[in-house]
Amino acid sequence: MLLTISTTRPPATDLGYLLGKHPDRAQALELPFGTGHVFYPEADAERCTAALLLEIDPVALVRRRDPDAGFALAQYVSDRPYAASSLLAVAIGRVFGSALAGRCSARPELAEAALPLVATIAALPVRGRPELLRELFEPLGYAISAQAHPLDTLDTLDTIGAPASAASTPYHTVTLRGELPLARLLTHLCVLIPVLDDDKHYFVGDDEVEKLLRRGDGWLSEHPRRELIVHRYLKRQRSLTRAALRRLADDAAADDAEQARDADAVADAEEAALERPASLQEQRLDAVVETLRLLEVKTVADVGCGEGALLRRLTREPSIERLLGVDVSMRALERARARLGLEPPILLGNDMADGTSRRGRGPSARLLHGSILYRDQRLQGLDAICLVEVIEHVDKPRLRALERALFEFARPTHVVLTTPNAEYNVRYPHLPAGATRHRDHRFEWTRSQFETWARKVAERHGYVVEFSEIGPSDEELGAPTQMAVFHR
Repeated sequence: MLLTISTTRPPATDLGYLLGKHPDRAQALELPFGTGHVFYPEADAERCTAALLLEIDPVALVRRRDPDAGFALAQYVSDRPYAASSLLAVAIGRVFGSALAGRCSARPELAEAALPLVATIAALPVRGRPELLRELFEPLGYAISAQAHPLDTLDTLDTIGAPASAASTPYHTVTLRGELPLARLLTHLCVLIPVLDDDKHYFVGDDEVEKLLRRGDGWLSEHPRRELIVHRYLKRQRSLTRAALRRLADDAAADDAEQARDADAVADAEEAALERPASLQEQRLDAVVETLRLLEVKTVADVGCGEGALLRRLTREPSIERLLGVDVSMRALERARARLGLEPPILLGNDMADGTSRRGRGPSARLLHGSILYRDQRLQGLDAICLVEVIEHVDKPRLRALERALFEFARPTHVVLTTPNAEYNVRYPHLPAGATRHRDHRFEWTRSQFETWARKVAERHGYVVEFSEIGPSDEELGAPTQMAVFHR
């Protein structure tokens, strides 16, 4: 049972500080079910790799065996000493406990830093469909590759997109690539390895709910497969699953309210104050509505719809038959519901049920709790999807996930996307040099950067793209907002 973690951020040997294990010596740590060996196959300034090798004691496993094992020889005929499982998750917690907790006493600033990380897990069982690998890890921002290990041949095959004959084996060597803090990577592994294996070697009780919620803080409540993750992690115990999902829903609602009261309200006011002289928000909405009108679309989704400003305008368009509003903020969706005059929604997982106008006029409208970073079958088959001032709120390492969810999976006929033009920021006298217009913007593109990104996306997914500007145009700097319209 082997896990390796690599980084290339110089000096790469800082990985040793984070893990609390010196690269120059191998270490062995005793565990209840065997021995964990930590060593570094490579360690220099350019690249460093730490390996955790578990040497499982089969006798210790038999002593701790499940009395409900499926058949009489299960304790002897078992993949447990070799396949990644909850044993590996427990070993990560025991061996790399401080790193898992996000602590680094020698270099505390490293614990919070986003590092380029590559994790490889040998012989990871994937119980169920091989696509679960992507469904679980890609929404978290990872690039994933996997090789299956068929039981009847020594050949290895790529099971993501491989023929069905290669997909029958549950065992895979999985490689994850991402840029994130090490603690977050270890947390994801500790939760998702047992979920993929769909088993645990120890008793699961109420304390596992608390552990799951602690390790899932900041990501699990928004994960599109959270129900499956919770159900499997808690060993399919319905009462524990219901309790955990209820807690996740409550926590998400509380976080929404707190964040909206604090940072978002202030940041939105700052951005509005900057752009008020140009009435830019109104011009954006006018431009998007006019574009959709010219495209003669009938079904439209506004992703990142906020409080429903665009949706409200679209309800007056006679050609539109169906509207979807999608946002990660439940508070914003509640305000959109009120603005649109919809009946109170019923929460169903991450779905807000259908509501119709109290006046009985206009297109049918539906509000959905979700994110464009995740694949969502509810967004498939639409004429158009709009992202109005949304993409700049996404961390750059997750743009690939947004691209695939939008252009590869949802794949609407048209995509209308607006974003700030960073070059124009110098025209805002109260905006410091190098600052973004909104404190939650992860980046702001120049015109050439935006066009380069959009053209590559269009080429990869079979779209053509057109560009236009919104707002007062400066001969040198362009307009404050830039818009791309994709067609296929």
